[in-house]
Amino acid sequence: MRAAVELATEPGAHRNAESIAQAQDIPQKFLQTILCDLRRAGIVASRRGVDGGYRLGMAAKEISVADVLRAVDGPLATVRGERPQDLSYPGAAEALRPLWVAMRASVRGVLENVTLADLAARKLPARVRRISESEDAWRNH
Repeated sequence: MRAAVELATEPGAHRNAESIAQAQDIPQKFLQTILCDLRRAGIVASRRGVDGGYRLGMAAKEISVADVLRAVDGPLATVRGERPQDLSYPGAAEALRPLWVAMRASVRGVLENVTLADLAARKLPARVRRISESEDAWRNH
């Protein structure tokens, strides 16, 4: 996520992996793996050569945090590696399936509504900001 936000701060500019790694204090070898995942998903584009490097593959306002997370980690919410809607539970545990679906919808409600442009501008959408400003949001339970 940090590498994608770093690229969003300079739209259209190509940045080499070394400069991104330094700017975000990310091990370069680890970053290369992440950049490959992001490239496969079309979130970043790469160019070889002296003026080469990585840049966003589309406008930062068109890339959600959810898009980046899915590109690197897969689905946003799974239970034992399965999508919530594909699960079923017998008897007393039957209510777990809709609970997992609701949890996923809740996560999507935040992550699909924040873009790389929002993060690069250091400004969250009002709805997300209100959630993060809740005293309860910062409390460990």
